[in-house]
Amino acid sequence: MRALVVVGLLAVLALTFVVIAVVRDTQGNAGTAASCPDGWPLADVTLRETKDVKINVLNATDEAGRAATVADDFRNRKFQVIKVGNAKAINDVAMLRYGPKGVGSAHLLSAYFLDQATLGYDEKRTDDTVDVVLGAAFQQLATTTEVNQSLGDLGAPEAPAGSCPAPKK
Repeated sequence: MRALVVVGLLAVLALTFVVIAVVRDTQGNAGTAASCPDGWPLADVTLRETKDVKINVLNATDEAGRAATVADDFRNRKFQVIKVGNAKAINDVAMLRYGPKGVGSAHLLSAYFLDQATLGYDEKRTDDTVDVVLGAAFQQLATTTEVNQSLGDLGAPEAPAGSCPAPKK
């Protein structure tokens, strides 16, 4: 009988401590817009469908017409290609330049380069368009299967340093 009383008393004490810990939790808003410091931009970390992603394709290689060819490939994959042009030469596979509204879109595009694209986050950028700058090391876009595998490896989009995830709509 004493053992049951002791076990019951321990269960009540444990339940009390759990309730107190949950009520006094100061990290309830951690990693959300509510805990964001003043002045930090809210990053849209929603993983978009290709039809909702706006891109500019820029050629930073020596090969003329490379951006137009890749832009057509992106159009065939249902991306919204806004602009095709040239950029200053880079040696990388690609560079993705984007602002807080383009974080989820850049994450998706990174999978098309098998996570070998350099990310260029600019917190002052106000549009949701991502600049895809093709570099000298670029060969081709990933296949649909490779993109899906890469997205699985990349996981969910995360807010870049100096920003907070925007609340879900």
